Amino acid sequence: MGIGDQAKKQAKKPTMKRTALRSIRVRSRPGRKSQGWLFAGPLAVPVALGRAGIKADKREGDGGTPGGRFHPLRLWWRADRLPRPRTLLPTRRIGPDDAWCEDPHDRRYNRAFRRSANEPGDRLRRGDGLYDMIVEIDHNTRPRVAGRGSAVFIHVARPGFAPTAGCVALRPRDLKTLLSRINSKTRILIHS
Repeated sequence: MGIGDQAKKQAKKPTMKRTALRSIRVRSRPGRKSQGWLFAGPLAVPVALGRAGIKADKREGDGGTPGGRFHPLRLWWRADRLPRPRTLLPTRRIGPDDAWCEDPHDRRYNRAFRRSANEPGDRLRRGDGLYDMIVEIDHNTRPRVAGRGSAVFIHVARPGFAPTAGCVALRPRDLKTLLSRINSKTRILIHS
């Protein structure tokens, strides 16, 4: 077989195109407001929610997962612990100084920043593995309103799906599956 024949053979190989889901839905579980279900195409997986359940009027520190329509913005991941997860989202490695501002009086409110050792903020590099993979969503970003909630992510769940501070949390394998099927145009619908 010559070079031309090989090129023709390769040209005929079907390619698999990764397609993103148009939307995913998150619902609370009846009788357990801090737990719920995430529906993504044929996938239905349990999730942990904020200790106060899903709230239509999210406030900083209220323990609620905000209800509404959102989009994923990017995947943050611990490159020192995991290979880069397969995803259609933009990615960013979590560095030792990466943090998220939760202070409503700070101009960096609800944004990532580089944190010094004595500075407050939600450190993204955690020892417990919950933030080994974080999907940043566009909650309270346009406009960014002080006190309306910050650092709302999709991330790894605690054992037993213990409540979050307001995020949506999944088992690591379910989060990896989800990551492979979403992009920045996927709608995230959170409702009770």
